[in-house]
Amino acid sequence: MSERPKIKDIAQRLGVSPATVSRALADTGLVAEPTLSRVREAAKELNYRPNVSARNLRTRRAMAVLMVVRDVGNPFYLEIMKGVEAAARAAGYSVLMGNTENDPDREIEYFDMLRDGHADGMILMTGKLPSKPGSHSEISADLPIVVALEMIEGSGFPHVQIDNAAAAGQAVRHLVELGHRRIAHIAGPLPEAMSVRRLEGYRGAMAKAGLSIPEGYEQRGDYLLRTGQELCRRLFELPQPPTAIFVANDEMAFGVIHELRRLGRDVPGDVSVVGFDDLYLSEAFYPPLTTISQPRAEIGREAMTALLDMLSGGDGPAEPLILPTTLKLRGTTAPPKN
Repeated sequence: MSERPKIKDIAQRLGVSPATVSRALADTGLVAEPTLSRVREAAKELNYRPNVSARNLRTRRAMAVLMVVRDVGNPFYLEIMKGVEAAARAAGYSVLMGNTENDPDREIEYFDMLRDGHADGMILMTGKLPSKPGSHSEISADLPIVVALEMIEGSGFPHVQIDNAAAAGQAVRHLVELGHRRIAHIAGPLPEAMSVRRLEGYRGAMAKAGLSIPEGYEQRGDYLLRTGQELCRRLFELPQPPTAIFVANDEMAFGVIHELRRLGRDVPGDVSVVGFDDLYLSEAFYPPLTTISQPRAEIGREAMTALLDMLSGGDGPAEPLILPTTLKLRGTTAPPKN
C-alpha cells in the first residue's frame, strides 16, 4: 500500500466495522477472541501505526508519561526503565525521562509538566515531593502519580516497592552467620523513608543477634561512589574498625571496596562488604559483589500497570505492592579472620 494504512483498511480486510478495529487496537476489553487476535495480526501485516496527533486531539491526552529519577546517569534505573517502557508501549504510550539531580526547582518543573498536560501521568522515583509550601495533597491533588521503589509516606499515591527493612535484615544476618560481630552500616540519605527502612533492618538484625552498635558504626551517605570512599575512611579511623560493612546501595559499596584497597585491606579476607541493588556491574566487579537483588524490570512494569489503571479511571492499588528480593552471594563476604 502506497499510503499509510488506516483503521478502515484493517476493517475492510477483515470484514468488520472500523469501530471494532479501533476498540481492539485500544485494548478496551470489549473485543473478544478470535477477532482481537485477527485485528492485531492484520495491523502487524499492514504495518499499521496509530496517528498519535489525531488521537491526542480526540482524547486530549499527550499519550506520554514521565519517569522522574534522581540521577539519569545512575545505571540502576535502566532495568526499571525497560519495564516501564515495555508496559507503556503496549498501551500506546511513550516514556519521558525526568532528571532532577535533587534540584527542588527541577522537581517542581516536572510536576508542572504533568499539571499542564505535557504528560498524562508520572512514575516518581525520587523519594520526595517538591519542597513547595502546602501539604502533599495541595502540591499534587488529582495528579495520576505512582511512586516506584521509593516511599513517600502520607502522600496517598499508589506504591510499588520492596520490603527494605526485611532485605536489609537478610543482608546483616548473612554477615552474622559468617561469624562477624563488628558490623557497620553506611546508610542512604536520611530521613528519606527508604534509607530509614534499611537502617531499621540493620538495627533490628543486630539487636536480634545480640550485637551492639558502637559509636561511629552508622554513617549517613547519599548513594554516590565517592561518599562510600569517604565514609569507609571514617570507619577505619575508629579505634576498633568493623570486620564487615553493610552498604545501602551498590554504588557506595564500590566506593567502600576501592577505599579498602587503598588502605591495604583485602576484601573479603580482612573486611566483608554487602551492597544493595544488584547493579549489572556488581557481578562483573572484582571481587563480585554480594548484594540484595531487586526485581527492577518487574518494578517498572508493575508501576506502569498501576499508572495505566489510574489513567483509565481507576485508583491504582489501594495497598503498596511489595515485590520480593534475593540475596546474591558472591565474592565480597567471608568469615572474619578472628
